[in-house]
Amino acid sequence: MPDVAVPLASAYLHSEMTNENSNEVTGLVSNSDGLTPSRLVPVERAAHDLRAGLPILIDDGDAGALVIGAEFTNSNKLETLTRWSGSIPDLALTHNRAATLKIRLYTPGIVLVSITGHVTADVVRSLADPELDLARPLRGPFNSKRDPIAPANLAAVQLAKIGRLLPAVVTVPLPISSSNKEFAAVRDHLCSVDVDAIMSYDTEAAMRLERVTSARVPLTGAENSRIIAFRRADGGSEHFAIVIGEPTKPVLTRLHSECFTGDLLGSLKCDCGQQLRGAIEHIAAEGAGVLLYLAQEGRGIGLINKLRAYALQDQGFDTMEANLRLGFEADERVFLPAAEILRLLGFASVRLMTNNPDKVSALEAFGIEVKERVPHKFPTNEHNAFYLSTKAEKGGHLL
Repeated sequence: MPDVAVPLASAYLHSEMTNENSNEVTGLVSNSDGLTPSRLVPVERAAHDLRAGLPILIDDGDAGALVIGAEFTNSNKLETLTRWSGSIPDLALTHNRAATLKIRLYTPGIVLVSITGHVTADVVRSLADPELDLARPLRGPFNSKRDPIAPANLAAVQLAKIGRLLPAVVTVPLPISSSNKEFAAVRDHLCSVDVDAIMSYDTEAAMRLERVTSARVPLTGAENSRIIAFRRADGGSEHFAIVIGEPTKPVLTRLHSECFTGDLLGSLKCDCGQQLRGAIEHIAAEGAGVLLYLAQEGRGIGLINKLRAYALQDQGFDTMEANLRLGFEADERVFLPAAEILRLLGFASVRLMTNNPDKVSALEAFGIEVKERVPHKFPTNEHNAFYLSTKAEKGGHLL
């Protein structure tokens, strides 16, 4: 499970960049004309291009990297990157994915493997995607580099996560000689993004959330309900607060990460649908409270990657092993958006409905006082019993 040190660092950044008496965030927009985008927008544009299989430029001052998503790699793209850069491309993998592949971890954060010899485009895709790991167990050897990792390569893997792709990229170093006319002809058409903007994206995106609109939406079992929408002024993910009744402090609160399969389809592989509807019923029974519906599908890895994790679970891996095998952390969620929304709603203290101690720690790290943890348990079924026992045994959930 994620270390609380990350939220603490984010909380410090939050305190440094926000005005104590307003929700205005300073330093994120280059001027005050209202038309110049914040530095978050190029991150989202770059993530979009990466999802489209296009190369993007990651700028780190005098250095940087030219990057494509590993899952979109083919021989033509590898040849083009080599021709443009005059360098042999590298495959960047997270430590979790590299450990699965028995690749030595010589460098912090990620490992780089040279794409040369037997490491073809097909091999690159198979190293990024664990779907065929059991069918093709004998690959390699793969020699990871010992040279210091460039910040641009760390940022590239983080950008893949932001884009909800597999956290693996193919990279070549910048700068590329201006004498390379082929690359010079396309460079200005490639999306470019700054390393710092990528690495601070999650924190800054949360800190810029604003209340957009609200409406009364009577719910089954909770007719006195309103839904309030939150989003940044310049776009990004949308989060929602379901406010039931007239909450008082400390407010009864549930943090619920969206789950398409559980919430909408009634999947039996998890207990998310039960938790969502059960929380609404519990809050209504007490008379008032808030449920935050957060855009964090699949514990923060996105729906497609969650389905990939489900496929790995069908091979015998548990829910956390599957995420690690994909190259992610067991839980990639960040709960700063939840803390920001609670502040915007005027709540600094909560009674938190959760079985997950990490949610308690995260909210407290972001300045929200958790007065009480309210258990939120439901019966298991034959499809989710192993999932829930894994969360208890490996994730520390109090089930």
